[in-house]
Amino acid sequence: MIYYEKDVQKSIKKGDIPKQTIKLFHHAFQSLDLTKDLNLFDIKKLKGNFKRDYFRLRKGKYRAIFYIDSNDFYIIYIGKRDEVYESWV
Repeated sequence: MIYYEKDVQKSIKKGDIPKQTIKLFHHAFQSLDLTKDLNLFDIKKLKGNFKRDYFRLRKGKYRAIFYIDSNDFYIIYIGKRDEVYESWV
């Protein structure tokens, strides 16, 4: 199952992220949900001292930060590269 955090849903509704980019990410997460294979796309584990493992999925200039819990995908942030890494690195 794929879950979007409220902040991600708000930025999608406000139009902060282009619709085509949202479609790309959604289709990618659907594929990941079906196959459970993280090697399908450009996905890397984020480095840091976090309580859980966070990953990033790259699509062009945009990045999605997510984690996996009980085979469910939780997308917690989608944004441009420079915005994402300011808060995660």
